[in-house]
Amino acid sequence: MKFSKLGQLILVSSIGLVVAVFLTACQIVTIDFVYVASSSGSGSSSANGVLDIYAVDSQSGALRAGPASVSTGGSQPVSMVVSANYENIYVANQTDGSLVHFTLALDGTPTQKDTVTLTQPISIAVNAAGTYLFAVSGTTGGTLTTYALSTDGTIGAVASQVSLSLASNPTDAIIPTGVTTLANNAAVYVTAFDQAAYDPGCPTCVTSTAHPGWVFGYTVGTGGALTPATNSPFQSGVKPTALVADPTNRFVYATDFASNELVGFSIQSGNELKFLINGPFRTGAEPMAITIDPRGKFLYVANSLDSTVSAFAIDLTTGTPAVAANPVGVSSNNTDTQPLSILVDPALGRFVYTGNYLGNSVSGFRLDPNAGGLTPTQATPYPTGAKPTAIVAVPHGNHSIQVVGG
Repeated sequence: MKFSKLGQLILVSSIGLVVAVFLTACQIVTIDFVYVASSSGSGSSSANGVLDIYAVDSQSGALRAGPASVSTGGSQPVSMVVSANYENIYVANQTDGSLVHFTLALDGTPTQKDTVTLTQPISIAVNAAGTYLFAVSGTTGGTLTTYALSTDGTIGAVASQVSLSLASNPTDAIIPTGVTTLANNAAVYVTAFDQAAYDPGCPTCVTSTAHPGWVFGYTVGTGGALTPATNSPFQSGVKPTALVADPTNRFVYATDFASNELVGFSIQSGNELKFLINGPFRTGAEPMAITIDPRGKFLYVANSLDSTVSAFAIDLTTGTPAVAANPVGVSSNNTDTQPLSILVDPALGRFVYTGNYLGNSVSGFRLDPNAGGLTPTQATPYPTGAKPTAIVAVPHGNHSIQVVGG
């Protein structure tokens, strides 16, 4: 069968159009960069921690190698946070006590800029205004320190510092485990436990009758001054390990490692916390990390002992979290071994990732935007350096100015 010249031209054009559409559909588009802090790179003998960078594929959520890895600027990274404008990353390295500031290039490359030292940092947070870095520290007694941040993210002088203690048991050692701030910059909250009241490794060391688990709340005033929130501290299970505040400044949620539970609070005047009346809520075994999606609709908990993610849908009126149903055919949210950190991608709020300490990997999930359930991403888990402990992400390109709908 012969074609006229016009028919041949139409046929060639049609084939070209099909090929172009196919190539466009297969084009890899990066929506986020994911940063993972590990004790060392794969096969590395460096004493310093390593910051690995991955690119997130917009369609599948799969991770691929991003810019070259860099040192975390210290040894044994334990916590990491991104500034609200996505221009700065801060890493807390516990062994040498360094709090290290990195600036981020448009292609995701981090560059180390400045460092301050703090004895035994445990967890860090930055307020939404980008004016203060909050760090909790101490393994034999807890301290909350506020650092002033310059407009370019440089860590400045100590603005304020408070010791964590119980008025009823002032000699008990209070050990901090996590810190978070409100989106309105008004308050900061710290999870901690009373070592004299909870010490499963040494039953004879339990000498206090005080409640073991606490959330300490502080109102942030002029110059970073910290004032205890009304009726702070607040009882919170047995051994709270991490906490997160919703983006509307109405609720705070804390994980309880010892009781395998999620404790929910509503925020009252004076930044006081009150229990959600129908809690606490069951999680997996030994929850260690928690995150909330950008819309405040879904909450995810990384459970370290059974290597799972607990997914919850939040009632936006009451703050009550209910177990989120997975799509048909997905029975569980299994990760690689011992997840210690977790995040929701900030660009579109479509993917969830965990850093798996003993798995030396990141596990990925696709988030159902309607119900909050999870489905494993393509080719998960993704190899990382040794013993990853912290994970954060920043949007790439114009995704950084997108507003997540619905």
